[in-house]
Amino acid sequence: MDNRLLELLCCPVTRRPLQAIGATRLKALNAAIAAGGVVKVTGQPVAAPLADALVRDDGQVVYPVEDGIPVLLADEAIGTQQIDGFPA
Repeated sequence: MDNRLLELLCCPVTRRPLQAIGATRLKALNAAIAAGGVVKVTGQPVAAPLADALVRDDGQVVYPVEDGIPVLLADEAIGTQQIDGFPA
C-alpha cells in the first residue's frame, strides 16, 4: 500500500492512525483464524485468513484489506485482545 495513502487513513471509531500489519502480526492473526474462534467486533466469525490488513497504532484493532482496498468499517474490525500472544 502506498505510504502517502496510509498516512491519511485512520480508525473510523477512534481516529487513531493505522499502519501496515506486518508479517509477524499477520501470521499470528491468520493462525488464530485457522484455529477458529476469531470474531469481528459484531460477533460474526472470521471464516477465512486475511491476505493483508491494517492495524491501529495501539495494536488493539485490525481492519482487513481486500484486493488492495482497506475495509475501514467499524463492523469489520477485529479486536486483537482475543488472540493469545498477538505481537505488540
